[in-house]
Amino acid sequence: MFDYLIVGAGFAGSVLAERLASQSSKKILIVDTRSHIGGNAYDCYNDAGILIHKYGPHIFHTNSRDVFEYLSQFTQWRSYEHRVLASVDGQLVPIPINLDTINRLYGHNLTSFQLEEFFASVAEPKERILTSEDVVVSKVGRELYEKFFRNYTRKQWGIDPSELDRSVTARVPTRTNRDSRYFTDTYQAMPLHGYTRMFEKMLSHPNIKIALQTDYREIIGVIPYREMIYTGPIDLFFDYRYGKLPYRSLEFRHETLNVPVHQPVAVVNYPNEHLYTRVTEFKYLTGQEHSKTGIVYEYPRAEGDPYYPVPRPENTELYKKYKELADATSGVHFVGRLATYKYYNMDQVVAQALAIYKKLADVDNGTEKLEQKLVQVG
Repeated sequence: MFDYLIVGAGFAGSVLAERLASQSSKKILIVDTRSHIGGNAYDCYNDAGILIHKYGPHIFHTNSRDVFEYLSQFTQWRSYEHRVLASVDGQLVPIPINLDTINRLYGHNLTSFQLEEFFASVAEPKERILTSEDVVVSKVGRELYEKFFRNYTRKQWGIDPSELDRSVTARVPTRTNRDSRYFTDTYQAMPLHGYTRMFEKMLSHPNIKIALQTDYREIIGVIPYREMIYTGPIDLFFDYRYGKLPYRSLEFRHETLNVPVHQPVAVVNYPNEHLYTRVTEFKYLTGQEHSKTGIVYEYPRAEGDPYYPVPRPENTELYKKYKELADATSGVHFVGRLATYKYYNMDQVVAQALAIYKKLADVDNGTEKLEQKLVQVG
């Protein structure tokens, strides 16, 4: 008898498996339909021996000391600050937009104070910021919105930014200094030996059994367990009772090039001129030295593996109906990006999983104390 059947071996499932096994002595069966652990963070060596991220770049960053210290039990880190350039008007310029972006794009020589004035002069004030278009236009005006955001967002999400929730573009800051880092979090680093090695250490516990290429629905009537932790798509769990929740998917085209370096930074965005959204060169992320280099092109798709929940009001309402079903389903805990229909960064998923573990442990401890009292009374 397993204490927990955990569906999905990505961050949410693996963190909960590790905590429940190591801290609460629970017996865990973790299953995944894929042939590997690590979820979308899975990395592996390609035929040329280059470490690549199979499902696109995963760059770790967090402001949470707890999350960073927790993961540090399973990996050493390589310090890494992510930088992105955007191909705009025949130039590669920094994104998020900063002082260098504007000076290069327009041939100016502005100071930070002058850039603030420039943004103020082109911004279109909005009484209410409701959409992704509103967020950008109210900060940097329509011309920069058209150059950097509109077409990129259309490609990525399949709809115009004017129809998308403000949260999508609110994630990308605008700066008046020369800071070219994509993230400004306190902790920015990559697992020294890759994500997969980190997951292997996380799940290396005698109380954890792993079943890959396994659909949980094929075993729930066969293998006994007490409770389930589900990290897959919530609509799938309920057999699409209210219809499918929209997700965006991605198609990845990996290539190995016979040159040591392909582009000046890890990621180059292509907002306008190509069907793909960005190109990633992995050696920047991993620090690997190799005579060749590995890159990946990303093509957004409407169908395929679910990656991004689509933040629109009607989708949120549909999710709420599924959440009501989830709340009424005893013995099943819904955790992670797909099961809670939220766009989480990796550290946010880890934090959510750690919080869920604490709740489960508190309930468990309360039950044990109650049983002890009953024994004493008896």
